[in-house]
Parts: sequence; C-alpha cells; structure tokens
Amino acid sequence: MDYITNTLTNLWGQTAFTTMTGGNVLMVCVALIFLYFAIAREKEPLLLIPISFGMLLVNIYPPIMEEGGLLHFFYLLDEWAILPSLIFMGVGAMTDFGPLIANPVSFLMGAAAQFGIFAAYFGAIALGFNDKAAAAISIIGGADGPTSIFLASKLQQMDILGPIAVAAYSYMSLVPMIQPPIMKLLTTKKEKMIKMEQLRPVSKLERILFPIIVTIVVCLILPTTAPLVGMLMLGNLFRESGVVHQLQETAGNALMYIVVILLGTSVGATTSAEAFLNWTTIKIVGLGLIAFAFGTAAGTLFGKLMCVITKGRINPLVGSAGVSAVPMAARVSQKVGAEYDPTNFLLMHAMGPNVAGVIGTAVVAGTFMAIFGVK
Repeated sequence: MDYITNTLTNLWGQTAFTTMTGGNVLMVCVALIFLYFAIAREKEPLLLIPISFGMLLVNIYPPIMEEGGLLHFFYLLDEWAILPSLIFMGVGAMTDFGPLIANPVSFLMGAAAQFGIFAAYFGAIALGFNDKAAAAISIIGGADGPTSIFLASKLQQMDILGPIAVAAYSYMSLVPMIQPPIMKLLTTKKEKMIKMEQLRPVSKLERILFPIIVTIVVCLILPTTAPLVGMLMLGNLFRESGVVHQLQETAGNALMYIVVILLGTSVGATTSAEAFLNWTTIKIVGLGLIAFAFGTAAGTLFGKLMCVITKGRINPLVGSAGVSAVPMAARVSQKVGAEYDPTNFLLMHAMGPNVAGVIGTAVVAGTFMAIFGVK
C-alpha cells in the first residue's frame, strides 16, 4: 500500500498542477485567446500560432525555456541575431522593390513613418527606462518584430527582449485594426478617393542594381546595418537576378517558414508569468501602441503634405504604409481606399513606402547601435 501511495504521490508531484501559479494560468488563458484569434479569426496566423503556442508551453512547463531546454536553444538564435537576419533575407526574396524604384518619393514617406520610433524613445526615457532600453523599446513603433529583436539583443537588453518582441509582433498582426481609424480621421473623403497615376515600368537592370547600390551606400554609412539591410538586399537580389530561382524559392518559402517557427515559438516562450506580468511589460506594451499610432499618423500626415505639393497626385493613405509591416500595411492602404472607391487601386503605390519603411527601420536601428558604440 505504501508503494502505491508513494508512486501516486511522486506522479502527482511531477505534474504541472503542483507548480503552476495564478499568473501561469492567466498567461495560458492569454495564449488560448491568441490561438482563437489566429485560427478562428485568421489574424496573422503565421505569427500568432507559434508565438501563442510558445507562450502556452512555457507557462505549463517552464524548464522548456531554461538552459538546456528545447526552446532555450531556439532563443539563443534570437540572442545571436541570426533569426532576425534570416527573416530579412526571406522578406527580400518575397518583396517587389519595383514600386519604390519607380517612385523614389516613397523613401520620404517611409522615413516620415519612423517618427513613431523617436516618439517612443523619448516616452520611454520619460518613464524611467535607460537610454539603451528606450532605444530597444522604440523600434516597436516601426511595427518590425525582427528588427526589435535584433536591436534588443545587440544592446544587451535581454531582460526586456520578450515583452518587446511580443508587443512588436502583436502590433504587426493588429495592423488592420489599429491603422484604419487613424487614417480615416486624418484624411478627407476627397483625399481618400484620389487615384494615383500608374507607376512607370522598372527595367531589369534597375531592379538588379538597386539592392547592390543600397547595400553599398547604407552599409558604408552605417556598417552596423549590414546584418539586416545586407540580408534584405541579398534576398531581393536572389529574386531579381533571375539566375538563382532555387535560392529565391528556398529563402522566400522553406527557410522563411522554418525561421518563423523557431522565432515565433522562442519569442512566445519568453512570456512566462514571472517575466511578463509586471509594470515594466505594461509600460513597454503601452509605449509600443503609442509609437505605432504616432508612426501611422506621421506617415499619413506626410502623405497629405505630398498631396499638396504634387497638387493632388498622391493619395495620403499610402503614407500610412511607411511602417515596416510588409505587406500588411500596404494592404490596409488599399482596403481603406477601396471603401470609398472600389475602383481605386492603391496597393502597388503603397508598397513603395512600405518597403522604404523596412529599410528605414533597419537604418534607425543601425543609428542607435552607432550612437551607443555597438558593433
């Protein structure tokens, strides 16, 4: 009888019921809600499913994220900035830079949308974060998860990397919900209905030279951006060269999805109740939302300015796509414009600022690294 009792006691002691806290239960509920939105509502399932499942695992079985645990090894690839760089290569392989090349003014709208990053930086300083932590937090304003992880790891802000990554990816997935009210508020009906002229054709030579020239110029000025900008442009060169279809296919599909699985689950696994349920996390999430809203507003307002300068040739809605969420932000510009005129096709015009935003966020991250003397 004692043997049976001891066996049952040992078995019970090994279950998660004996170690889970109220905070763990709360985080499990949050993970289940995220899974609901990802599966039932189809809100960016490629991001939310691995993130929320990692969140579920770590709050049931914390050792999975401790040194030697499965997800700890995934997380090391985040710390070493390997996965964010590979994500950028995949984005480059999947993205058409033609709209940006055809309309270089898009660079300005992409740059304007980075205002949210600096708004978050000064807001974080005001809330008591040190300068490096504030810089790492601020990148959330660009709606760029990989760059947020990259900068946080480079600035050695590992204690807040989890909340930063979760906030950045959450806001990326919520782009279709956050951006439209801001865009509609800041533009008139007449502006929303502006039809832009068809973009000029971009030659194959221009498409090949663009990633090479951008890499040379940006990396000469800010060498610290090489892991992100370099991989982004390498992926795009795979696409545009036309001679390495296998590499383009691998970078933009198989490798990209493998990296998303590793990155998503490891990011989700940083959200243990002990690490996530505190005032620091709440402040980071709040700052991220404010930053993203400021970035969207700044891009839209700059689009209005360009509309005036060009005498109504630019629809201000495309300016909001200057945040780094590719291609979600461009699709939102298209969707909002189509609500007012179903024949208005803004997607390709919005892709210019959208791609410029990816480059701009990486440049801002490199600037912060240069300021703090990080290589």
